[in-house]
Amino acid sequence: MVQQTPQARAGGPLAPHRHHGNQRYHFPWITNPLTDNPAPAKIEVLEEDAVTRLRLSGRFALADLTALNSRLTAATGQKPVEVDLTGVTRLDTGAAWAIAEAELRAKAAGQTLTLTGGNPDTLSLIETVRKALPKPDADEVKARSLADRMEGLGRAIMGALAFLADLVAYLGLFLARLARSLRHPSEFRLTALVHHCQEVGLKAVPIVALMAFLIGVVLAFQGSTQLRQFGAEVFVVDLIAVSILRELGILLTAIIVAGRTASAFTAAIGSMKMREEIDAMRTLGIDPATALIVPRVLALFLMLPILGLIANAAGLIGGAIMSWVELGISPAMFRSRLIEGTDISHLIVGMVKAPVFAIIIGVVGCQAGMKVGNNAESLGQKTSAAVVTAIFSVIVADAMFSIFFAQVGL
Repeated sequence: MVQQTPQARAGGPLAPHRHHGNQRYHFPWITNPLTDNPAPAKIEVLEEDAVTRLRLSGRFALADLTALNSRLTAATGQKPVEVDLTGVTRLDTGAAWAIAEAELRAKAAGQTLTLTGGNPDTLSLIETVRKALPKPDADEVKARSLADRMEGLGRAIMGALAFLADLVAYLGLFLARLARSLRHPSEFRLTALVHHCQEVGLKAVPIVALMAFLIGVVLAFQGSTQLRQFGAEVFVVDLIAVSILRELGILLTAIIVAGRTASAFTAAIGSMKMREEIDAMRTLGIDPATALIVPRVLALFLMLPILGLIANAAGLIGGAIMSWVELGISPAMFRSRLIEGTDISHLIVGMVKAPVFAIIIGVVGCQAGMKVGNNAESLGQKTSAAVVTAIFSVIVADAMFSIFFAQVGL
């Protein structure tokens, strides 16, 4: 039961109103927008010489959104548009969105749409909706000028140079920590080195050998098809030997290792950085470069030449088998032609590249891992970037080696 106050019993503002036996109270200071502002929405379009004026009045709700939006769209033409909000008594979010969206469309088309009048609540709601709307792309509003394009090119070049300088800094860090470990053998982490040699070397042997074997098969098959036209099938041995020993063996091995190992280095170091394990190592007085970078890069430095030799052997075996099947060149004849017609310099040229490729892959992977942020998205981005950068750097280095060896006559 509701207990009435003396003021209510006296018929004051809180006096109950009888309605079918239930007591209801009237609170005069609370307004109802559906009953206190009954004026419906009204839109007047006034075409003047210099401007198209839309005069809005009444209460605009969701039901009036379609009409308001169509009138705003139709009014946007060659002349400036002026929206008069003086007569608006109430505006909901949908109507505010229609007005703010019309402003964006007019701005994108290079036209003018201005708002006049309106009470502070109406203008505040429109401003709030305007800030929440997604901004159009700068390229959609205005075409980029030549100066903007040159600025973008300059920023890209400076970013690439800064990234290259960072890689060189990490290379110097690796060499400095390696030299200190050699001067102080107690700091050298032999267990970590053996572990990483197993991870980057032994576990990569199957995929490297299979890839090189198939490359040898393809080279022999394609070479025999072409050389048969000139009756020079025996030279397929020279083609296979030079291609694999000089270029394809070590290059494809480095690409596989870059995709397999650079991503692993980045993921491992990046995960430790996300979990703040690297900060904990510094707190304990452990140098992260000595503990994380040196064993990984050194393991690659030791194992990539071995993987290159395995790839060379597998490629030659694949080429010999296909030559036997396709051309009838026996393994003994293949071996004899390989020894007699192939200079040892081709093997040396290929093997000289291996340590350089190893250092590039290792430094790129470790540098990307140390740059990982504190979220999983950053880890994924840096892992992908490390693989792409490592493969690209290996190919660029191989091209530079080819030019250098051609100039010195090797």
